[in-house]
Amino acid sequence: MKTTLIATILIVFLLCACDQSRVYEQNIDLKNKIWIADSLLTFQFDTKDISNKYNLYFNIRNTAAYPFENLYVTYTLSDTLGNEIEKKLINHNLFDPKTGKPFGSGLGDVFDHQFIILKDYKFERPGPYLFRLQQYMRRDSLPEIMSAGLRVEMAVTE
Repeated sequence: MKTTLIATILIVFLLCACDQSRVYEQNIDLKNKIWIADSLLTFQFDTKDISNKYNLYFNIRNTAAYPFENLYVTYTLSDTLGNEIEKKLINHNLFDPKTGKPFGSGLGDVFDHQFIILKDYKFERPGPYLFRLQQYMRRDSLPEIMSAGLRVEMAVTE
């Protein structure tokens, strides 16, 4: 039993140590797999080291039954004082427009996507930042989106 506990702790430690570039990652599960248009998904993260550059990604988990090939999302990044730094409408394909084959990694009929939003981004001040995501499709209720999230990681310098 003691050996099993030590082995389990070691495995958990090794799995956590593999992703050293990650500063923050959170995904929000959407109730009934529906993303309501006026539903703002809000994420708060801290940057302590402003000498580094960061990559920001948004994560999407959808089912194969998602009724469109793409997804329009508006994101907003606000600084420590609440000032809007970035706001942009972006579009990404979740399925191949010609074949209908799902993009992303998947198991069964569930697919995960990670799209870069800001690459090699340099924050001006340390402290908390707010990031908001909002679906911007032509439907008030966007079905078959299971979760959406944010990942912040230190950019790899070469």
